[in-house]
Amino acid sequence: MTSPQTIKIELPTGLMELTVDAGAFSVDELMGFAARANAKRGFLFLSKVLGKHWPVRPALMRKIHENLAGQVPAGLPGPVVFIAMAETAIGLGQGVFEAYKNAHPGTEALFLHTSRYHVGGAEIIEFAEAHSHAPRQFLHMPQDARLRALLLNAKSLVLVDDEASTGNTFLNLSNACRVLNPNIGHVHLATITNFMGKAANEVLSQRFGIPVSIAASLSGEYVFTAGDLQPSSSAAQVFEAHADRGANGGFGRLGLDRALVAPDTLAKKLAAAIGADERVLVLGTGEFMHPAFLLGSALEALGCDVQVQSTTRSPILKWGAVSHALSFADNYGEGVENYIYNVTIGQYDHVLVCHETPPNQALQRIAQAVGGRLFHFLSENHIEEISVR
Repeated sequence: MTSPQTIKIELPTGLMELTVDAGAFSVDELMGFAARANAKRGFLFLSKVLGKHWPVRPALMRKIHENLAGQVPAGLPGPVVFIAMAETAIGLGQGVFEAYKNAHPGTEALFLHTSRYHVGGAEIIEFAEAHSHAPRQFLHMPQDARLRALLLNAKSLVLVDDEASTGNTFLNLSNACRVLNPNIGHVHLATITNFMGKAANEVLSQRFGIPVSIAASLSGEYVFTAGDLQPSSSAAQVFEAHADRGANGGFGRLGLDRALVAPDTLAKKLAAAIGADERVLVLGTGEFMHPAFLLGSALEALGCDVQVQSTTRSPILKWGAVSHALSFADNYGEGVENYIYNVTIGQYDHVLVCHETPPNQALQRIAQAVGGRLFHFLSENHIEEISVR
């Protein structure tokens, strides 16, 4: 049996001491280390396979989706509800759900993702994300009667995030779901990395008051000793419960019981104009991540050299796993600064920016900054290219 690996990293914000168990993936394959100017949490386990802060090939993202879907316990009673955590893990959770549905086509399952944006007049269910830079998020109640019934009659819950370090957010969301549906009898936690440690894992069922299982692509334990760096005071969220931010309910906020349709027609049109030696970046925007992955996957299947990632509202210091940072206005209109990390000007021959919000000045500036093209996804099958002025 391979011994656990111990890593010590001096961050600008403090000291990270990480012990990692042997597994199917190495630390370097899955993650790097980054620092955040955040009083609650001065570090970030920056994923190299998530498609958020680091460019990643779609095939590797799919491998992680299938790895986590394959670790969901066999025989979970249905309906099974998958919930992905905003903003970072929305694409991950949707990919895990789709991989699970592909492997278990006969199981009733529902996908939802939490959000920081309210869609229409849909009822919302709030919970807290204690360590986040933008802690207010919520679930939308499905408006379709059949999808709502899946949520209200679910027997099992699968909560998906990129990493687990305390379990508090999972607990808060689980409690909110069980108030809504007391029949939930099992909670499964699916993460790329789980650094809560063996002792914390063993008492999860006791903490949650319900049988809990957990699985990750990489597991271990960490201790972070904060340093003296002063945290940023900039806002990461301006919460207005019923403001219309241009968020679309058709891609997961209001529930899905099937995989999204890949934009194959658009991919074929784009691939025809992409040279064999040209590099492509498909860039999601904020919470709109999974359609960018699907477009990237379709281009990859056609032989394109493509990587996927997304803009983010997460403020990260330029250090460690973050070598470059671009900042710009938020295309959802909250007035919160957004970022693209680890992308340099001219790095890619083609940058395809995928967005759900209506065209606006922020999107124009994003496209101009990276030399990109804008693609507005009004639905899975209705995608319009927006002229970049």
